[in-house]
Amino acid sequence: MKEKKKMALHWRIMIAMALGVIWAIASNYLGWNDFTKAWIGPFGTIFINSLKFIAIPLILFGIIGGVASLENIGSLGKMGGKTLFTYLVTTVISVSLGLVLVNLFNPGKTDDEAMARQNRLEYEMWATENKVEVKDNKNLMASATPEEISRIKSVMVSDTASADYKDVVAKKSAAEKKMGGPLQPLVDMVPTNLFKAFSEGEMLQVIFFAIFFGVVLAFLPNEKVGVVINFVNGMNEAFVKMVDIIMIASPYFIFCLMAGVLAKMANTPDEMFEIFYSLGKYALVVLLGLILLIFGFYPLLLRLFGAKVGYREFFNAMSPAQFLAFSTASSAATLPVTIECVEDTLKVPQRVTRFVLPIGATVNMDGTSLYQSVAVIYLAQVFGVDLDFQQQLGIVATATLASIGSAAVPSAGLIMLMIVLESVGLNSFWVVLIYPIDPLLDRFRTVANVTSDATVSTIIAKTDKG
Repeated sequence: MKEKKKMALHWRIMIAMALGVIWAIASNYLGWNDFTKAWIGPFGTIFINSLKFIAIPLILFGIIGGVASLENIGSLGKMGGKTLFTYLVTTVISVSLGLVLVNLFNPGKTDDEAMARQNRLEYEMWATENKVEVKDNKNLMASATPEEISRIKSVMVSDTASADYKDVVAKKSAAEKKMGGPLQPLVDMVPTNLFKAFSEGEMLQVIFFAIFFGVVLAFLPNEKVGVVINFVNGMNEAFVKMVDIIMIASPYFIFCLMAGVLAKMANTPDEMFEIFYSLGKYALVVLLGLILLIFGFYPLLLRLFGAKVGYREFFNAMSPAQFLAFSTASSAATLPVTIECVEDTLKVPQRVTRFVLPIGATVNMDGTSLYQSVAVIYLAQVFGVDLDFQQQLGIVATATLASIGSAAVPSAGLIMLMIVLESVGLNSFWVVLIYPIDPLLDRFRTVANVTSDATVSTIIAKTDKG
């Protein structure tokens, strides 16, 4: 008797996601949101937490074992340089693609002249109050009536009283405590307390320690450190097995996760419709850019570097990690599964995956960088500000540097966007306008980030001679 063939994991995850969306919509209509948030959503949180607590030890033991096994330690520096350079190139291209698309489709421009005038006046009033140079010399303030100014001031005051505005202020304050001078990212890489770095999930610090410890083991004779290396490799295998066990139940957890997340976005169908209606054009431009990255740019990059991976083969291999990335909206939580997909299906050597993928999960933000370039121009268009070519070129540089410098900063994507807005003389708190739809777009951005990580690791494996 033939054994019944099991449905592939990525199909089960996709079905679970769809059922979670259907449940959330039904929950909205039937008034079950409180039940969904209290009794279903928490299981999704448990799932994310279980993947996150595995990610740190998996990175730790994987990198130590991989580095300790290198016969030529000098190759580690070459691999690191190529990895960072490739991530830098993909980030620049992502930002540039976002700028091309947002200028092509102009999602923030409106035919409503009254609304356009009000938004432009709001920008000019903000710039005047904050002593920022008003761009493009339109100067509508000269023709504004006292009634217009009074009405816009009351709108600005009410905006600062919203829950989203207060949430953004809190996140910016938390991030500012972590940010320092230009070399702060280097300072943040070195832990002051190893156990604190583990407990707080400071990925860069864990990677730094793991590489340092692995290099030390590689320099010592095997008779002295053989037991330590065997222990490290054994622990790595144990944590990989834990990932396998968790993934067996992943479709059930992902259903809970999707239902809980969408239930939190809006309490009524009208609220959900309003979010998508008001930000629909902006969201579609971001999604178009991410689709072009995932299904166009990354496969092309693999082809250019001669990686022997077919188009369908690559996406079949990565689909479990991509669906999980969409469900969790976290590259770190997805990392254990990304490593498994790249090693087992794409056949990338462990010495490459355990070094390249953790770095990518921390510093590589292609999807986020593309979204930032679209968001900045979209917000400028909404408020009637025309940014010239030179200013948009500055966005490419700032977004790229911000993606590197904010890796250890809480709410990195949001803070990066605020940094870019400030760099071109715009109000950083305009992010509140796109904040309601950000949790959903964050999921698509994470898929792009994870796909980029897998692409870069495959390229490094192809070009690295070990």
